[in-house]
Amino acid sequence: MVKCLEIEGVKTVFGYPGAAICPFYDFLCRSKIEHVLVREEQNAAHEASGYARAAGVPGVCVATSGPGATNLITGIATAYMDSVPLIAITGQVNQWLLGRDVFQEADITGACESFTKHSYLVKNAADLPRIFKEAFHIASTGRPGPVLIDVPTDVQKQMVASFSYPQKAQIPGYKPRTQGHAIQIRKAAEAISKAKRPLLCCGGGVVLAGARTEMIEFAEKTGIPIVSTMMGLGVVPMDSPVYLGMIGMHGHENANRAMHDADLILLCGARVGDRAVSDPQQISDTTKIIHIDIDPAEIGKNMEVDIPIVGDIRLVLRALAAETDYTAPADWVEHVKAEKAAFVPKGSPRDDYVEPRSFMRVLSRMMAKNAIFCADVGQNQIWAAKNFNVKEGRFLTSGGLGTMGYALPAAIGAKLAKPHRQVVCVCGDGSFQMSMCELATLKQTGADVKIILMVNERLGMVWELQSKLYGGRHTATTLTGSPDFVKLAEAYGIPATEVSSNAQAELAAKRMLESDGPFLLVCRVDPDEPTL
Repeated sequence: MVKCLEIEGVKTVFGYPGAAICPFYDFLCRSKIEHVLVREEQNAAHEASGYARAAGVPGVCVATSGPGATNLITGIATAYMDSVPLIAITGQVNQWLLGRDVFQEADITGACESFTKHSYLVKNAADLPRIFKEAFHIASTGRPGPVLIDVPTDVQKQMVASFSYPQKAQIPGYKPRTQGHAIQIRKAAEAISKAKRPLLCCGGGVVLAGARTEMIEFAEKTGIPIVSTMMGLGVVPMDSPVYLGMIGMHGHENANRAMHDADLILLCGARVGDRAVSDPQQISDTTKIIHIDIDPAEIGKNMEVDIPIVGDIRLVLRALAAETDYTAPADWVEHVKAEKAAFVPKGSPRDDYVEPRSFMRVLSRMMAKNAIFCADVGQNQIWAAKNFNVKEGRFLTSGGLGTMGYALPAAIGAKLAKPHRQVVCVCGDGSFQMSMCELATLKQTGADVKIILMVNERLGMVWELQSKLYGGRHTATTLTGSPDFVKLAEAYGIPATEVSSNAQAELAAKRMLESDGPFLLVCRVDPDEPTL
């Protein structure tokens, strides 16, 4: 198992040992592979996810059987929903004990069946080289996703007569299509040539495909404006003249209007779920939809499509650009640009609290162009998504599953993958308390991750929902009993400071970004500060 990881070029694994995975760990310690000890298994999957998204290779997480494996489940499901390549290795009880409900037994392959791309329960150690080769191939090709390898303890102890690692994975029936169909690409080019109000919609698939350059070049060649889903943030800088903003229920009003008014929408790697387009009827019946995705199951799933194109977005956009000799009508382009220019971002600096939207805008101007920014789930996620300008870096968040507690471990993983890049995460006090045990991992690894903690002593988004839809009956959303976060960080030996105005926050953020090592900046936010 360790040899397979070495051959695959794995440099770092995230995990938490236990009896059923000890044979693996006994050999891992003799390898040059770095092991990062998390403080709870779910965070091993999140850290591997952050690592994978930053490095562009599959992340690897490890846990023992039973509760160790089941603790991984939310992290695996989070990776599955956001199409993150992940290899999850779990120990399992001895084969002859399977099905007998023995100590720390759980059917983890069965439990994860609906949110893994594939899974293996290994019965023979001689199969491990083939299984690992297949797992890395499946996780990283086509639509990326997590693959689970469950290995009983007795299989880990088996002697193998000879070791031979396959050069290629041979998997019958698994051949993801990367080249788009030439006829469909030609049809798309013809449809674009007739469009009066075209629009490009950029989803997370553009990020996964590494198609940032192709997307921008296609937009510049044709003059077609771009909107993005939350998972597509960072492909085009917010201040780019061709970019209109994020769509969806928490998106920019002008971007949503452009989606409604367009007569042709080119969907690129977007599942267009309910958070992006809550009701497909919001799109005009006469709008022509071209949908590019590497996963054929996504095309037409949430919205009727006129021209489907299955393939790697990077390759399809190149081919489409070669077929297209078109310039978007000036009146349409000027119209959507004027609407963007007329949009006034909400939020002004305060001196009694930190106003989060204006602070996010200031913070993005202060950070490095290629910085990696991790946003947790809740109000902080929306404040960041709408106001943080991702220039040449990355915006990492849990968009599909919406998993609270994601940002801190993901930021640790991203920093270990890209040690020379600036990494900052933002959390609410609810989401932070779901993973604050990872402060110990942060301290142990020495990863230079900056944490911005928005404290309003509420589960803010649910509180807001209860205020608007449930008559102001606030149930189980007040975070009384929370710790003094500055003292908590200092207990881990991590510098921290608390601020309660935008002026203080800006000065503290400057000191934080200039400091070496991890840092916690606690920002006091008005409990009634709205998401939008």
